[in-house]
Amino acid sequence: MKKIVLTTDFSENSWNAIFTALKMFAEVDCHFYLLNAYEPKTLNLLGTKSQQRLGVIYDSLSKHSEQELEGMFKYFEINHKNPKHKFTTVSKSETLEEAVKELVVENDIDLLMMGTQGATGAKEVFLGSNTVKVLKTVKDIPIFAIPEGYNFQKLHTIIFATDFTKSYKKNELEQVIELAILWKAKIEIVHVAIEFNLNDTQNTNKSILKERFSGLDYSFKNIPFEINISQSIDQYVDNMDSCILSIIRHQHTFWEKVIGEAVVKKIAFHSNIPVVFLPQ
Repeated sequence: MKKIVLTTDFSENSWNAIFTALKMFAEVDCHFYLLNAYEPKTLNLLGTKSQQRLGVIYDSLSKHSEQELEGMFKYFEINHKNPKHKFTTVSKSETLEEAVKELVVENDIDLLMMGTQGATGAKEVFLGSNTVKVLKTVKDIPIFAIPEGYNFQKLHTIIFATDFTKSYKKNELEQVIELAILWKAKIEIVHVAIEFNLNDTQNTNKSILKERFSGLDYSFKNIPFEINISQSIDQYVDNMDSCILSIIRHQHTFWEKVIGEAVVKKIAFHSNIPVVFLPQ
């Protein structure tokens, strides 16, 4: 049974991500963990009086979290009749990234799915920051980022963005392969570059990728580099129907070394389609 964490703050955005997960994995036996992380543990840093005041607030937050999760559980019990799906609610008084990290270890989680809010300009510091924090903290499982307002219905194409500079381990690509088989989706392996002459290492890695995707419907696409990588990919997927983007979370990619572009962070903030960040 596939174990999936669905984070929620009870907003429309998080509900949308949850419904995306339920539709995407409708034909898969899944145990969904509905996680609400409501506040970091800071009481022990405060004086006695402040602790007492905040204790009341924390108690209220805890009750609210548990009540909302119970309401969600009952909603799915009544309205979600998929026998393949099981739900467990989890309320944690921690930062979201720490709560997710603990839950992943405690329950041997396979996948995390969460909603993101887009960001522009200076707002990047605040909006969507939870997604980036989780990406930095939880590195051993795939993480799906579902953009605000995205309406998932089906999956035709999985775009796998890579520069062929690192080898591909089997476990890194398992989520892409699973979805490709599940939805009979094609895989487009896209390479964003100024020029497309591959060195020996890149050619070797490209051959490994062909082996990994053997038996699946896949193709290679070269995308000319525009202002930045994330924008180049955005332009490419703009007119595509029913697709998701996948990217391996290498900490130091070629482009980050050359031009200082934090590719993963920009894609997390700006993508208009679901993005699955694969374990590195």
